[in-house]
Amino acid sequence: KLDSKRQRALAAAGVAAVPKAGCEPKRFVREFRGPIQGFEVGQVLDVGLFEGVAAVDVVGTSKGRGFAGAMKRHNFRGQRASHGVKKVHRRVGSIGMNTFPARVFKGKRMAGHMGHARVTIRNLKLVEIDKENHLLLVRGAVPGPNGGFVMVRPTNKLPAPASTVTR
Repeated sequence: KLDSKRQRALAAAGVAAVPKAGCEPKRFVREFRGPIQGFEVGQVLDVGLFEGVAAVDVVGTSKGRGFAGAMKRHNFRGQRASHGVKKVHRRVGSIGMNTFPARVFKGKRMAGHMGHARVTIRNLKLVEIDKENHLLLVRGAVPGPNGGFVMVRPTNKLPAPASTVTR
């Protein structure tokens, strides 16, 4: 699935990195933080690295929705269907107050670009590792479209312990 890329299409940093790795240019290249003991440049990483891992974090790019209105983007109710409302049923309505403060506060939820952002889903339970097909089976939502690229790493956030408070 990791498609190759034309040598001409590489950025300057990628041109220098490919010969060191000893492989052809790839379309999806990522760097990871962590100790480098036991790894070599150009080494192929497989799902066997996740042996003994109970939970993982999955990082990906969410599906892009383009320019979305406030009802889709922020779950606003919209306006009434009757009683004098004309042609503005899905619009935001008033976005500010009066003479004071005479402005719109920062962070006001409005229509705009939705999705196509980096998303991290934490603490997904690792159900099974299929080494033959190079698959990780996780329980939960994975960001992005079907067939999209994601980064998987062992989680560093353990789930909260069950509450011991009794009433």
